[in-house]
Amino acid sequence: MRYLALATDYDGTLARHGQVDAPTLAALERLRASGRALLLVTGRELGELKKTFSRLDLFDIVVAENGAVLYRPKSPEETILGPPPPLPFLDMLRARGVPVFVGRVIVATWEQHQNTVLDVIRALGMDLHMILNKGAVMVLPPHIDKATGLAAALAELKLSPHNTVAIGDAENDHLLLSACGCGVAVANATPDLKNRARLVTRADHGAGVTELIDRLIADDLASLSL
Repeated sequence: MRYLALATDYDGTLARHGQVDAPTLAALERLRASGRALLLVTGRELGELKKTFSRLDLFDIVVAENGAVLYRPKSPEETILGPPPPLPFLDMLRARGVPVFVGRVIVATWEQHQNTVLDVIRALGMDLHMILNKGAVMVLPPHIDKATGLAAALAELKLSPHNTVAIGDAENDHLLLSACGCGVAVANATPDLKNRARLVTRADHGAGVTELIDRLIADDLASLSL
């Protein structure tokens, strides 16, 4: 096999409205039965993800918080890949009326607050960066993103990004797709992501992931030009 692993985004890719349907779960099980590794790479905070999705056991490693946290469902061990959110940053955001969702490393809010977030980062002189994600804004330390988180997970599994297929739907998936041997966008992905993907599925959301999995199992994506 050329492609030994599949890395998939969660919201808008694997899941529709936060839920993964039965046919998609069955496809994930088929992929695992083919001998390939399966990784979930998401912007979600891990605790929230566990409450939302009960089948994390299907994955070898979960990369949460947009690359900041590694979780191994079989252990279950966690590795935090960045520092916690700075308290002065959180305090100033809240003082300015910005609703924030705080993880181990990530800070998230809604896109309409991005200018305020940027103003606070500048006012405090902090080395933080913002990532957009279909209406949401995520703030992380520099050099933490889905690509770096996936690289750490693949290194642990002794797999190469060149032998990995990644699939996503949104702005924060650009680096994920570009870091892998084959980047795939689901049919409901943003136009820019579809333009940059090597393959765009005909189906959307989980059905698109299922379509990709079936092609991987059938011919290891041999039909794609090198």
